[in-house]
Amino acid sequence: MTTIEKIREEVKKAMVARDSLRLNTLRGLLSAFTNELVAKKRRPTEELPDEEAIEVIKRAVKQRKDSIEQFSKGGRGDLVENEEAELKILSEFMPKMMPREEILKIAEAKKNEMGIADKSKAGILMGAVMRELKGSADGGEVKDVIDSIF
Repeated sequence: MTTIEKIREEVKKAMVARDSLRLNTLRGLLSAFTNELVAKKRRPTEELPDEEAIEVIKRAVKQRKDSIEQFSKGGRGDLVENEEAELKILSEFMPKMMPREEILKIAEAKKNEMGIADKSKAGILMGAVMRELKGSADGGEVKDVIDSIF
């Protein structure tokens, strides 16, 4: 079952359960999938491959995190709660992220393989490690790991 099929099933379950927050969040995600197809000049009736669907979900998660930060600064606790609830729902469909220890092993191996000795080449190492991980780790986490090995 693809990611989009799982989400459609969850929409049905949310309708039956009359869970409006979950329903609206998942419908928004389905709309984002359609928008992605249109943006890539494909038919809206097509289905996104799992890799592209995960990227759309990651963007939605990042948007929620940014909103939570902004609403917190603005003192809007009511909106923070709503965004956090949506973030929790979206996180269910995110792939499991790689633990820090594994990222560290890969980063050190890449550093040795590429012969990088100083921090001035950290950006090159970051790019190489991110290509190696192919989205199975958070970019911020990878950056922290790379900063820690210099």
